[in-house]
Amino acid sequence: MEILIISGLSGAGKSKAASYLEDMGFYIVDNMPAAMILKFAEFCAGGNGRYDRVALVYDVRTASSFTELFDVLDTLRTMEGADCRMLFLEAAPEVIIKRYKETRRRHPLADQTDSLQEAVCREREMMQPVRERADYVIDTSRTSTAQLRGELLQLFGDGVGEKAGMTVSVTSFGYKYGLPLEADLVIDVRFMPNPFYIEELRPQTGLDKAVSDYVFSFQQTKDFLKRLEELLAFTLPLYAEEGKTSLVIAVGCTGGHHRSVAVTHALAEFIAGQGYQVAENHRDMTRGG
Repeated sequence: MEILIISGLSGAGKSKAASYLEDMGFYIVDNMPAAMILKFAEFCAGGNGRYDRVALVYDVRTASSFTELFDVLDTLRTMEGADCRMLFLEAAPEVIIKRYKETRRRHPLADQTDSLQEAVCREREMMQPVRERADYVIDTSRTSTAQLRGELLQLFGDGVGEKAGMTVSVTSFGYKYGLPLEADLVIDVRFMPNPFYIEELRPQTGLDKAVSDYVFSFQQTKDFLKRLEELLAFTLPLYAEEGKTSLVIAVGCTGGHHRSVAVTHALAEFIAGQGYQVAENHRDMTRGG
């Protein structure tokens, strides 16, 4: 069981980090007091693998005594079958002040101080012992959200890199039923010869070998797919690097039965071969004419 405690300064990006870790398969619990962490860890250990990766967000709002947190950490690190680590996020005071001004949120220590600057500085001082016990420290002062996600993938992504953080959905559709609203990229394959006009192929779909063989028997189809694969081989890593977690590619023909289905299936196989998580869907394949 993997237990990650996320701590750090208010405004340094703990919530953003937690959302990225959730995309990576962590079960997230926000603002858990140290006194409850051990009980929760015991509950997770008995969950039959359901909670194998847990991230607990701990900050100054839940801190009554850091000694209690450190005792919990020491206990977790000796627990059989548990791998406990702590991540600390920080940013320069001027950066945190700027972020609070932009969001107009109240700092957790606002009621105990006379100014936002004083609150930020006091929290930094208070959290220093936690920072010193952290296994990883990330300074987000000049880190974009994509860069933060990349660092988290490197540290906690099981060594599979940025590709693991992006799921590519490839779906076929028929233009006669409208464009998929969720599509990021739309590819029109209506220029390809249509199996609909071949009587024996008409009742079949692009998943049937006879239809697929027909669609890809034409050189224009082969050339188009080759160029499309080259485009995706170039752009997919850039989408992943930029921090995109989900990319939807929609491939359309007239009815969504033949050409778009065959091309979608071929594209899904290619993308999976590039190391990405792929979901293949055929929105209109079973619709009537």
